[in-house]
Amino acid sequence: MENLTTQESFNQAIDNGNTVIMFSAGWCPDCTYIDPAMPEIEQQYDQFTFYKADRDELMDVCIDYGVMGIPSFLAFHNGEEVHRFVSKQRKTPEEVQHFLNESLEKVNADS
Repeated sequence: MENLTTQESFNQAIDNGNTVIMFSAGWCPDCTYIDPAMPEIEQQYDQFTFYKADRDELMDVCIDYGVMGIPSFLAFHNGEEVHRFVSKQRKTPEEVQHFLNESLEKVNADS
């Protein structure tokens, strides 16, 4: 999962097909909880390109998209947000997979 560090890299990432952004921070225990599960989830959902955005580095992006709780996931299709999983609660791998399945349904419905 590539790290996004600038507004420009964020904009480029979301404009490129099906993208999932995981908003997190290094100090966030709930973020580090889901981190080990993400490589396997990424392999299962290769229809998406996955990126990580540090909330503290990209606070303006978080404000623009209403992301305050982390970890949070936003799915984009060609620059348009299609789905989100935003809360301040810990995410389980099963919840992330459910979010991704719903995101795929939304992307396929738009295609």
